[in-house]
Amino acid sequence: MYGVIPVAIALVAWEAVARLDLVPGGMFFPPFSMVIEEIYDLAMTGVLAENFMPSLLRVVIGLASGSVVGLLIGTAMGWNRQVGRTLGPIISLLYPIPALGWLPLMMIWIGINELLPITIIFICTFFPICYTTATGIKSVDLRFVQAARSLGASDLRILITVIFPMALPDIFTGLRLEAGMAWRVIIAAEMVAIPTGIGALLMKAESLVRVDIILACLLILSVMCFCFERMFLFLESSLIDRWR
Repeated sequence: MYGVIPVAIALVAWEAVARLDLVPGGMFFPPFSMVIEEIYDLAMTGVLAENFMPSLLRVVIGLASGSVVGLLIGTAMGWNRQVGRTLGPIISLLYPIPALGWLPLMMIWIGINELLPITIIFICTFFPICYTTATGIKSVDLRFVQAARSLGASDLRILITVIFPMALPDIFTGLRLEAGMAWRVIIAAEMVAIPTGIGALLMKAESLVRVDIILACLLILSVMCFCFERMFLFLESSLIDRWR
Protein backbone atom coordinates (compact mmCIF):
# COMPACT_ATOMS: atom_id res chain seq x y z
CA MET A 1 0.00 0.00 0.00
CA TYR A 2 2.76 2.42 0.95
CA GLY A 3 4.45 1.78 -2.39
CA VAL A 4 1.47 3.34 -4.16
CA ILE A 5 1.91 6.70 -2.41
CA PRO A 6 5.28 7.69 -4.00
CA VAL A 7 3.97 6.65 -7.43
CA ALA A 8 0.82 8.73 -6.95
CA ILE A 9 2.86 11.75 -5.83
CA ALA A 10 5.14 11.40 -8.88
CA LEU A 11 2.13 11.24 -11.24
CA VAL A 12 0.49 14.27 -9.63
CA ALA A 13 3.78 16.17 -9.90
CA TRP A 14 4.06 15.15 -13.56
CA GLU A 15 0.55 16.44 -14.26
CA ALA A 16 1.11 19.71 -12.38
CA VAL A 17 4.49 20.47 -13.98
CA ALA A 18 3.10 19.85 -17.47
CA ARG A 19 -0.10 21.84 -16.90
CA LEU A 20 1.77 24.80 -15.41
CA ASP A 21 4.35 24.85 -18.25
CA LEU A 22 7.22 24.65 -15.79
CA VAL A 23 9.40 22.74 -18.27
CA PRO A 24 11.09 24.56 -21.17
CA GLY A 25 9.63 23.33 -24.43
CA GLY A 26 6.46 22.27 -22.65
CA MET A 27 4.82 21.13 -25.88
CA PHE A 28 7.19 18.14 -25.76
CA PHE A 29 6.16 17.24 -22.21
CA PRO A 30 2.44 16.34 -22.22
CA PRO A 31 0.62 15.84 -18.90
CA PHE A 32 -0.05 12.39 -17.53
CA SER A 33 -3.78 12.67 -18.25
CA MET A 34 -3.06 13.31 -21.93
CA VAL A 35 -0.86 10.22 -22.08
CA ILE A 36 -3.67 8.13 -20.57
CA GLU A 37 -6.08 9.57 -23.14
CA GLU A 38 -3.66 8.60 -25.90
CA ILE A 39 -3.45 5.04 -24.56
CA TYR A 40 -7.25 4.90 -24.64
CA ASP A 41 -7.34 6.25 -28.21
CA LEU A 42 -4.71 3.75 -29.34
CA ALA A 43 -6.71 0.95 -27.74
CA MET A 44 -9.99 2.03 -29.31
CA THR A 45 -8.53 2.36 -32.80
CA GLY A 46 -6.82 -1.04 -32.57
CA VAL A 47 -3.32 0.39 -32.96
CA LEU A 48 -2.33 -0.66 -29.45
CA ALA A 49 -3.42 -4.29 -29.88
CA GLU A 50 -1.84 -4.44 -33.34
CA ASN A 51 1.55 -3.50 -31.88
CA PHE A 52 1.30 -4.78 -28.31
CA MET A 53 0.22 -8.37 -29.01
CA PRO A 54 3.21 -9.21 -31.26
CA SER A 55 5.58 -7.87 -28.59
CA LEU A 56 3.81 -9.83 -25.85
CA LEU A 57 3.87 -13.05 -27.88
CA ARG A 58 7.58 -12.64 -28.67
CA VAL A 59 8.42 -12.02 -25.02
CA VAL A 60 6.38 -15.01 -23.79
CA ILE A 61 7.85 -17.44 -26.34
CA GLY A 62 11.44 -16.20 -25.96
CA LEU A 63 11.27 -16.00 -22.16
CA ALA A 64 9.63 -19.43 -21.79
CA SER A 65 11.98 -21.23 -24.17
CA GLY A 66 15.09 -19.53 -22.80
CA SER A 67 14.05 -20.27 -19.21
CA VAL A 68 13.32 -23.96 -19.89
CA VAL A 69 16.59 -24.58 -21.73
CA GLY A 70 18.51 -22.53 -19.17
CA LEU A 71 16.96 -24.51 -16.31
CA LEU A 72 17.79 -27.85 -17.93
CA ILE A 73 21.39 -27.03 -18.80
CA GLY A 74 21.96 -25.14 -15.55
CA THR A 75 20.63 -28.10 -13.58
CA ALA A 76 22.93 -30.47 -15.47
CA MET A 77 25.91 -28.18 -14.84
CA GLY A 78 25.15 -27.81 -11.15
CA TRP A 79 24.37 -31.47 -10.52
CA ASN A 80 27.04 -33.17 -12.65
CA ARG A 81 30.61 -31.98 -12.15
CA GLN A 82 31.76 -33.27 -15.53
CA VAL A 83 29.01 -31.37 -17.35
CA GLY A 84 29.83 -28.29 -15.30
CA ARG A 85 33.53 -28.46 -16.16
CA THR A 86 32.72 -29.00 -19.85
CA LEU A 87 30.07 -26.30 -20.35
CA GLY A 88 31.17 -23.87 -17.65
CA PRO A 89 33.96 -22.18 -19.65
CA ILE A 90 31.69 -21.78 -22.69
CA ILE A 91 28.89 -20.23 -20.63
CA SER A 92 31.39 -17.95 -18.86
CA LEU A 93 32.73 -16.71 -22.20
CA LEU A 94 29.34 -16.06 -23.81
CA TYR A 95 27.41 -14.81 -20.76
CA PRO A 96 29.00 -11.30 -20.65
CA ILE A 97 28.01 -10.54 -24.26
CA PRO A 98 24.89 -8.29 -24.23
CA ALA A 99 21.87 -9.87 -25.90
CA LEU A 100 21.60 -6.96 -28.32
CA GLY A 101 25.23 -7.53 -29.28
CA TRP A 102 24.02 -10.66 -31.07
CA LEU A 103 21.48 -8.69 -33.11
CA PRO A 104 23.67 -7.86 -36.17
CA LEU A 105 24.86 -11.46 -36.40
CA MET A 106 21.35 -12.88 -35.99
CA MET A 107 20.05 -10.51 -38.66
CA ILE A 108 22.54 -12.12 -41.05
CA TRP A 109 21.98 -15.71 -39.90
CA ILE A 110 18.20 -15.63 -39.37
CA GLY A 111 17.09 -12.63 -41.38
CA ILE A 112 14.59 -9.94 -40.43
CA ASN A 113 11.58 -12.04 -39.55
CA GLU A 114 9.49 -13.11 -36.58
CA LEU A 115 12.15 -15.52 -35.34
CA LEU A 116 14.73 -12.75 -34.88
CA PRO A 117 13.29 -11.01 -31.76
CA ILE A 118 12.35 -14.36 -30.22
CA THR A 119 15.94 -15.56 -30.65
CA ILE A 120 17.32 -12.38 -29.08
CA ILE A 121 15.03 -12.80 -26.06
CA PHE A 122 16.00 -16.49 -25.85
CA ILE A 123 19.68 -15.47 -25.67
CA CYS A 124 18.88 -12.73 -23.16
CA THR A 125 17.07 -15.24 -20.92
CA PHE A 126 19.10 -18.41 -21.37
CA PHE A 127 22.50 -17.38 -20.03
CA PRO A 128 21.40 -15.70 -16.76
CA ILE A 129 18.92 -18.50 -15.95
CA CYS A 130 21.52 -21.16 -16.72
CA TYR A 131 24.07 -19.40 -14.54
CA THR A 132 21.76 -18.75 -11.56
CA THR A 133 20.38 -22.31 -11.70
CA ALA A 134 23.84 -23.88 -11.70
CA THR A 135 24.96 -21.54 -8.91
CA GLY A 136 21.87 -22.28 -6.83
CA ILE A 137 22.27 -26.04 -7.15
CA LYS A 138 25.99 -25.93 -6.32
CA SER A 139 25.28 -23.82 -3.21
CA VAL A 140 22.92 -26.40 -1.64
CA ASP A 141 24.28 -27.77 1.63
CA LEU A 142 25.66 -31.26 0.94
CA ARG A 143 24.49 -32.44 4.36
CA PHE A 144 20.92 -32.48 3.05
CA VAL A 145 22.02 -34.60 0.10
CA GLN A 146 23.87 -37.02 2.35
CA ALA A 147 20.89 -37.28 4.68
CA ALA A 148 18.58 -38.11 1.75
CA ARG A 149 21.03 -40.72 0.43
CA SER A 150 21.27 -42.33 3.85
CA LEU A 151 17.49 -42.74 3.75
CA GLY A 152 17.75 -44.58 0.44
CA ALA A 153 16.68 -41.82 -1.95
CA SER A 154 17.83 -42.14 -5.57
CA ASP A 155 19.82 -39.41 -7.29
CA LEU A 156 16.77 -38.37 -9.32
CA ARG A 157 14.59 -38.17 -6.22
CA ILE A 158 17.26 -36.15 -4.40
CA LEU A 159 17.47 -33.75 -7.33
CA ILE A 160 13.70 -33.26 -7.53
CA THR A 161 12.81 -33.18 -3.83
CA VAL A 162 15.95 -31.75 -2.20
CA ILE A 163 18.30 -29.96 -4.58
CA PHE A 164 15.85 -28.22 -6.89
CA PRO A 165 13.52 -26.83 -4.17
CA MET A 166 16.48 -25.46 -2.21
CA ALA A 167 17.86 -23.79 -5.33
CA LEU A 168 14.55 -22.10 -6.14
CA PRO A 169 15.39 -18.71 -4.54
CA ASP A 170 18.40 -18.32 -6.86
CA ILE A 171 16.42 -19.56 -9.86
CA PHE A 172 13.54 -17.15 -9.26
CA THR A 173 15.93 -14.27 -8.76
CA GLY A 174 17.18 -14.88 -12.28
CA LEU A 175 13.64 -15.27 -13.62
CA ARG A 176 12.48 -11.99 -12.06
CA LEU A 177 15.42 -10.05 -13.43
CA GLU A 178 15.11 -11.51 -16.91
CA ALA A 179 11.35 -10.96 -17.07
CA GLY A 180 11.96 -7.21 -17.07
CA MET A 181 15.08 -7.46 -19.20
CA ALA A 182 13.16 -9.37 -21.89
CA TRP A 183 10.82 -6.39 -22.37
CA ARG A 184 13.72 -3.96 -22.60
CA VAL A 185 15.46 -6.16 -25.16
CA ILE A 186 12.35 -6.68 -27.32
CA ILE A 187 11.72 -2.94 -27.46
CA ALA A 188 15.30 -2.28 -28.60
CA ALA A 189 15.17 -5.11 -31.17
CA GLU A 190 11.88 -3.87 -32.60
CA MET A 191 13.18 -0.32 -32.80
CA VAL A 192 16.16 -1.48 -34.88
CA ALA A 193 14.92 -4.30 -37.08
CA ILE A 194 11.24 -5.25 -36.72
CA PRO A 195 8.38 -3.28 -38.37
CA THR A 196 5.76 -4.29 -35.78
CA GLY A 197 5.55 -4.15 -32.00
CA ILE A 198 5.79 -1.53 -29.27
CA GLY A 199 9.36 -0.69 -30.29
CA ALA A 200 8.30 -0.08 -33.89
CA LEU A 201 5.44 2.09 -32.66
CA LEU A 202 7.95 4.10 -30.64
CA MET A 203 10.04 4.75 -33.74
CA LYS A 204 7.00 5.79 -35.78
CA ALA A 205 5.94 8.17 -33.00
CA GLU A 206 9.46 9.66 -32.89
CA SER A 207 9.38 10.35 -36.63
CA LEU A 208 6.05 12.15 -36.19
CA VAL A 209 7.24 13.97 -33.02
CA ARG A 210 4.32 12.43 -31.09
CA VAL A 211 5.69 12.66 -27.57
CA ASP A 212 2.35 11.56 -26.11
CA ILE A 213 2.56 8.24 -27.99
CA ILE A 214 6.20 7.79 -26.98
CA LEU A 215 5.34 8.29 -23.32
CA ALA A 216 2.31 6.00 -23.70
CA CYS A 217 4.56 3.23 -25.05
CA LEU A 218 7.07 3.75 -22.25
CA LEU A 219 4.29 3.65 -19.67
CA ILE A 220 2.98 0.38 -21.12
CA LEU A 221 6.50 -1.02 -21.06
CA SER A 222 6.98 -0.13 -17.40
CA VAL A 223 3.62 -1.67 -16.45
CA MET A 224 4.44 -4.92 -18.29
CA CYS A 225 7.87 -5.17 -16.64
CA PHE A 226 6.22 -4.65 -13.26
CA CYS A 227 3.49 -7.24 -13.94
CA PHE A 228 5.93 -9.90 -15.12
CA GLU A 229 8.20 -9.33 -12.13
CA ARG A 230 5.25 -9.53 -9.74
CA MET A 231 4.03 -12.72 -11.41
CA PHE A 232 7.35 -14.45 -10.75
CA LEU A 233 7.45 -13.02 -7.23
CA PHE A 234 4.01 -14.54 -6.57
CA LEU A 235 5.08 -17.90 -8.01
CA GLU A 236 8.25 -17.83 -5.94
CA SER A 237 6.44 -17.17 -2.67
CA SER A 238 3.81 -19.81 -3.43
CA LEU A 239 6.25 -22.57 -4.37
CA ILE A 240 8.86 -21.86 -1.70
CA ASP A 241 6.27 -21.60 1.07
CA ARG A 242 4.71 -24.89 -0.04
CA TRP A 243 8.04 -26.75 -0.08
CA ARG A 244 9.07 -25.30 3.26
